[in-house]
Amino acid sequence: MMLTLLGQDPKVNEKIAECKSRIRDLKEKLKQYMETRGDITSLQQYNKKHPLPQSNDRGVRPPFLRARKRLPGHFGKIYALHWSSNSEDIVSASQDGKLLIWNAISTNKKVAIPLRSAWVMTCAFSPQNKYVASGGLDNLCSIFNIQDSIGWEIRQPFRELQQHEGYLSECKFIDDSQIVTASGDGTIIHWDIEKQTPIKQFSEHGGDVQSVAVLKERNLLVSGAIDAKAKVWDWRLGSCIASFGGHESDINSVRWFPDGYAFASGSDDATCRLFDLRAHGQLNKYHGDDIFSTVTKIDFSKSGSYLFVGYDEDPTCLGWDVLTAEKVMTLQHQTRCSCIETAPNGYSVATGCWDKILRIWA
Repeated sequence: MMLTLLGQDPKVNEKIAECKSRIRDLKEKLKQYMETRGDITSLQQYNKKHPLPQSNDRGVRPPFLRARKRLPGHFGKIYALHWSSNSEDIVSASQDGKLLIWNAISTNKKVAIPLRSAWVMTCAFSPQNKYVASGGLDNLCSIFNIQDSIGWEIRQPFRELQQHEGYLSECKFIDDSQIVTASGDGTIIHWDIEKQTPIKQFSEHGGDVQSVAVLKERNLLVSGAIDAKAKVWDWRLGSCIASFGGHESDINSVRWFPDGYAFASGSDDATCRLFDLRAHGQLNKYHGDDIFSTVTKIDFSKSGSYLFVGYDEDPTCLGWDVLTAEKVMTLQHQTRCSCIETAPNGYSVATGCWDKILRIWA
């Protein structure tokens, strides 16, 4: 009876309508404020006004990475790689239709996984190193159990996750029972691996989702798409909680800053940008007048001091100072640097290239 009275009470309905109207007005005012407030002072501008002591005064040598290991073995262009949590093993995906798991220290191959489709675009280790996942133009996320496997090759997937209507651009494990996939159908899906069913689906992007990154500690995802927008999602709510613009073209890669309160994005417009969740705006921009190449992949150093960026053409791979937005190192490749990732322990960086070789830098 109480529910009936509430639903029919004109005063209650009037109050609800008034609250909805006020919420709409506040959202519109907030939108106008965000559009007219101007740029937030960038880290680069702040550093010019308040410069830090020079590196020699701080007793820190300039950062230089050298190629320490080469991992040849693929017979096609390398499209993706991912470090295991032990910072020793790497899984890589290539146009030769295979996933290879390597020991980065010995450079030996440990496991080979022939794929049904050679058009693979992404691969990932699970946090406990029990599974590896891959996906591509077959629209499937294939998960392989490497912990319980016997022998050199694994041919049968442990699970296949099928619902996307477009290619899989990236997959990231949350834990060994959950995974997130981004797709060319414009959606992101949060999966239950054991049940092979979606838990939630995110579909507010206006085009192909090219990249996704997971922040498990705060139950957040960040994604980038060809609509030139980066969006932050709370996977418990299943909705977008913040959207960031600024890029002039497709966003190809997004990565969380180590503290989880900021993220970077790389785009076809040859720039990378640093966005802060608390300021809800852009803090820095990494670009050069001599750089016209598409950004393929990005990743931070473990400390967050440097941003490593892969490009499809010259300069192929650079390291940027996150604070000053200055180029501080070049990781030379012969052709397109298609993937780049810092090891979990922070001691080395792995890159994959279209010359079919993985490189370990330290």
